[in-house]
Amino acid sequence: MEDYYVNKNTQKTGEHEVHTGSCYRLPNTMNRIYLGNLQSSKEALKKAQEYYYDIDGCYYCCPEIHNK
Repeated sequence: MEDYYVNKNTQKTGEHEVHTGSCYRLPNTMNRIYLGNLQSSKEALKKAQEYYYDIDGCYYCCPEIHNK
């Protein structure tokens, strides 16, 4: 299990990125929403969709849900 977060700020291409708590690209505390201690990045993606429509996974820490 891992802690997951979604970035409040959009990427240049318009999506919000999901990150693990250990990612070196994790946004600062003010710019992220805690999604929970979850089983997988796919579960984190579903949880992030409760906040934002356009979601993508971080290339570095969530490559299995990175699409853009």
